[in-house]
Amino acid sequence: MSNLKLNYWINIGLMISFTICFITGLIKWPGIIKIIGTSAYNILRFNNISLFHDWSGLIMSMLVLFHLVLNWKWMVSVTKSFSKKK
Repeated sequence: MSNLKLNYWINIGLMISFTICFITGLIKWPGIIKIIGTSAYNILRFNNISLFHDWSGLIMSMLVLFHLVLNWKWMVSVTKSFSKKK
């Protein structure tokens, strides 16, 4: 698989895992139960919300690491070009 395709799929994975982590993080936010109502909160089950939040955060962290490894040469060259212009 080419780096372009791999980078694309990593970005898709990052988008999905970030969205899940963000939404479950909002649901877990203290005081949000008053806003969404206890009935909706009971349907979702706090344990499931925490499980989705933890796993999506872990997956997102691994994908960020892969993303940085794939783009390391680019990051180094851009950093060098910034320091040369000064």
